[in-house]
Amino acid sequence: MSQIALPLHAAGAGPSRIVVGPANLAVLEACAAADAWPFRTAVLLGPPRSGKSLIARWFEESGAGEAVDDADRIDETALFHRWNRAQESGRPLLVVGSMAPGGWHIALPDLASRLGAALQLEIGAPDDAMLADLVAVHAEQRGLPLGPDAAAYLVPRIERTHMGVERVVSAIDRLSLERKQAPGPAIWRAALEEILGPQEPRLL
Repeated sequence: MSQIALPLHAAGAGPSRIVVGPANLAVLEACAAADAWPFRTAVLLGPPRSGKSLIARWFEESGAGEAVDDADRIDETALFHRWNRAQESGRPLLVVGSMAPGGWHIALPDLASRLGAALQLEIGAPDDAMLADLVAVHAEQRGLPLGPDAAAYLVPRIERTHMGVERVVSAIDRLSLERKQAPGPAIWRAALEEILGPQEPRLL
């Protein structure tokens, strides 16, 4: 599984790499060809914690264009001005939201029509390889020693979402500190049970 390093300098900015997999490969490829976007604009959607903000930061800091994160939460007039500025300058604009533009209940008809005509990009669900890489990245971010054996145990049992990985790694970190134990199988099981409930025994 490949990763994209981000040119981020702010302390505590979060993960410094984008894990690349089937869930986001098409999005990243489209962002690398932003000059071909209709109206120089694309709308990026995806589930919570799926890396939308990381991609927006990479898009801006790589010089590909400008990005508006959490666009469904900002003033519509300001967003419309950003769209107009992108048209005037010819600089691509990536609009990042948590739901489809039609679900934003946009009051400005012109803004609604323009976002509807933009290229629509969406981050999907991670596959097993991407889940394992996400476990590694979140563990590394926390300074948590989780090796391939941890990922092999967690991936078949974990909630198959970006947020699911983040929650389990966070629980492993907290339980390890609370119990003053290394994050081994007992901690992994306890974290899964805390989040998902008792785990069914599996035959080996």
